[in-house]
Amino acid sequence: MKKVLTYGTFDLLHWGHINILKRAKDLGDYLVVALSTDEFNALKHKQAFHSYENRKVILEAIRYVDEVIPENDWDQKISDVQNHDIDVFVMGDDWEGKFDFLKDHCEVVYLPRTDGISTTQIKENLRK
Repeated sequence: MKKVLTYGTFDLLHWGHINILKRAKDLGDYLVVALSTDEFNALKHKQAFHSYENRKVILEAIRYVDEVIPENDWDQKISDVQNHDIDVFVMGDDWEGKFDFLKDHCEVVYLPRTDGISTTQIKENLRK
């Protein structure tokens, strides 16, 4: 079985999220999503609209997602790859090159973001 791992906050779920989850799942048989915890978001000076627990419930309901694990800090990626027997690490191409250090442990793929949608854009539109 080929296992794929991706990371994110997945707040205010939209078709761009679904698109990247589908494309990530297409790269293997089993998709693990490391979901940023509320505490980790606070360290990044971010605040999600939905709590970690609610974002986790939403992700677990998506057919492309097989498992959701917590993302607690920046430095857990190598141990996540090793502990979950990951074959492919996937992130959006706005992170291109930032995770190349994982190439010693698995394949690293940067997928293009979906044009025309982002959580930041949604939040900005809601503020107007």
